[in-house]
Amino acid sequence: MEKINQILESILTINNLTKKFGYLTAVKDLSFTINKGNVYGILGPNGSGKSTTLGIVLNVVNKTEGNFHWFDGHTSTHDALKKVGAIIERPNFYPYMTAQQNLKLVCRIKGVDESKILEKLEVVGLLDRKDHKFRTYSLGMKQRLAIASALLNDPEILILDEPTNGLDPQGIHQIRQIIKDIANTGTTILLASHLLDEVEKVCTHVVVLRKGEKLYSGRVDEMISSHGFFELKSDNQEALISILENDTSFGSIKVEGALITAFLNEPMDAKTFNKLMFEKGIILSHLVKRKESLEEQFLQLTDNKEA
Repeated sequence: MEKINQILESILTINNLTKKFGYLTAVKDLSFTINKGNVYGILGPNGSGKSTTLGIVLNVVNKTEGNFHWFDGHTSTHDALKKVGAIIERPNFYPYMTAQQNLKLVCRIKGVDESKILEKLEVVGLLDRKDHKFRTYSLGMKQRLAIASALLNDPEILILDEPTNGLDPQGIHQIRQIIKDIANTGTTILLASHLLDEVEKVCTHVVVLRKGEKLYSGRVDEMISSHGFFELKSDNQEALISILENDTSFGSIKVEGALITAFLNEPMDAKTFNKLMFEKGIILSHLVKRKESLEEQFLQLTDNKEA
C-alpha cells in the first residue's frame, strides 16, 4: 500500500495554464499532473509551448491564466524550487575553472554541502575529469556537468529542457543513459523534447503539445500499444476505401497512390481481415499488418488536430 501511495504522490499539478505573448498564445488551457517516481516527457515541435511551460513552473515566466502548484499545494513555489533541479538554458560555467571548482561555487550559491560534488560527478561520468578546466570540455561533457550541478541539492524532481540538443550520437546516448540511471534512484524527471525517439526510449509518461495545446497525456506504452494498422493494395481501390470508411473497426484511412493505410480501432488479425474482404468481393494484392510507432501515433494526433 505504501508503494501505491508513493507512486500517486503528486510532485507538480498544472491546471488550465495559459500564457499569451501579445496576440500569440504560447500555452493554451494546459492541464496535467506529474506523480513521483516517473520520467515525463513534454513532446512537441519547436514553438509548441514546451519551454514556456517549464519557464512558468520554474517562476521565470509569468502565467496569463490558470494555476499550478508543487507537491501538496501547501508549499510556496519559492520553497518548492529548493527541491527542484533544473537546466533550461545552455550550461553556464566559468571556462578557466575546473569542474570541481565550478561545482564548489554552485554549492555556495545553493547553500549545499561540498561533500556532494564527487558523488554527483561520478553519477554523470566526469569524476576522472574533475580537475580539467571547463573550457576543455566537449559539448556533451558540459551538459553532463550541468546535470551534476542540478543534482547537488538532491532534488525530488530534475527538469531538463532539450537535454540532448546539438550533441553527437555518443553524447546523446550518454545523456539518455544518465537520465535513466537517475530515474532508477527514484528521482522524478521532467524533460522537454522535440525528439520522438528520445521520449520513446527514456520516458514512462508523455504530454504531447502542439501550438500550446495538449493533444495527449498518458503512459508512453499505452500510447504505443494501439491496435496497429493495415497496409493494403487492391485493383478495386474505391470499393475498398468505401468499405473501410463505413466499418467502425477502422479509424483514420490514408491513401498515398496505390497504398491504403487503415488504422484499427479494435483488435483484428490479417487472416480475419482478408476473409472479410474476400466475402465482400475485394481481392487484396497487398496486405501487411503493422504496429504503430510513437512517431505514427504522434503524426496521427497532429494530423487529426489540423482537420
